[in-house]
Amino acid sequence: MSQTVKFVSKQHDFFTTLNQRVNEYFKSRNISRNANAAMVLKTVAMFALYFVPYALIISSNYYNTLGFYLLNAVMGIGLAGIGMSVMHDANHGAYSKKLWLNNFLGYSLNLVGGNAFNWKVQHNVLHHTFTNIEGVDEDITPRGVLRFSPHTEWKPFHRFQYIYAWLFYGLLSFVWIVFKDYGRLAKYDKDGMVKKQRANIWKEWSILIFSKIFYYAYIIGIPLLVLPFAWWQILLGFFTMHYVSGFILAVIFQPAHVVDGTEYPLPDEKGHIYNTWAIHQLHTTTNFAQNNRILSWYVGGLNFQVEHHLFSNVCHVHYRKLSEIVKQTAEEFGHPYKSNRRFRDAMIGHYKILKDLGQKDSMVGQLQPSPVNA
Repeated sequence: MSQTVKFVSKQHDFFTTLNQRVNEYFKSRNISRNANAAMVLKTVAMFALYFVPYALIISSNYYNTLGFYLLNAVMGIGLAGIGMSVMHDANHGAYSKKLWLNNFLGYSLNLVGGNAFNWKVQHNVLHHTFTNIEGVDEDITPRGVLRFSPHTEWKPFHRFQYIYAWLFYGLLSFVWIVFKDYGRLAKYDKDGMVKKQRANIWKEWSILIFSKIFYYAYIIGIPLLVLPFAWWQILLGFFTMHYVSGFILAVIFQPAHVVDGTEYPLPDEKGHIYNTWAIHQLHTTTNFAQNNRILSWYVGGLNFQVEHHLFSNVCHVHYRKLSEIVKQTAEEFGHPYKSNRRFRDAMIGHYKILKDLGQKDSMVGQLQPSPVNA
């Protein structure tokens, strides 16, 4: 379906003007769009947040059971931090002007159990291009007992998802790491997405399998060999790490698109979306807690989701300044600029839409195709 959906509006003035203003911002200040010294320091901090607890865990002098689980929880915080603040920018090509450095840091996802190729197809290609479009954006596709789109088939138990969804969020990274990566790569090969990315499927399978073996060797194998814990305790520690990481990732990503006030446009029978891609992003994306600098630092600027979707090739350390330009330009052209002032407001908005989408006849955020304006 991703090959048939097209944005057909001819009104490109907004993004043309916005691009000019953003380019002028960087040019007039003579600064790079990529990482700066603060970003490098953050990179070191995020990897330390993951690997220092790991070093303590496998230390021969460390045998406290409660401490073992607490350190795994800290690793989960570091794991999410690496994903949001380092890997994310690198795999968008935003960390550096150097392709090799972006690729190197992008493979940090493989280092912590994931798969960079799958992530780039699912996130960069499908989610960023077709945000909140049913059947294309995998972020809103049906996930077991969760319903994230009003166009997804309703089932009776969805009425209670606003209660149980929070428990399932912790499984996000665990499911991807342990199960989903294999199915995704097979699916992308079958759908022609691997070929479209000019990738070699055998190379990608080799990278996936080798990196998984390496990951399980150091994250489970070594602890089994050096720690005085039962195998189930080691696995429970592994699960604890991923549950913490998964929950953090879910509650940061979900309020950006699955939140009260968002929209779920449907293409017409020809696969046309009657908007430009950039304006579509404004309708389907929401910022939150833009004044919370501590949160912004940890989540890699993903609370500036509007800016990220419009300029994903710009390092997130610049989003705060760019947000002033984006908001002003959107308002000037009469387009929405959606934002929740506090993280708590974003969580409430997500709770509300989970509850609304749990209703059989939910009409949340549904936009029907409209004629193209020349």
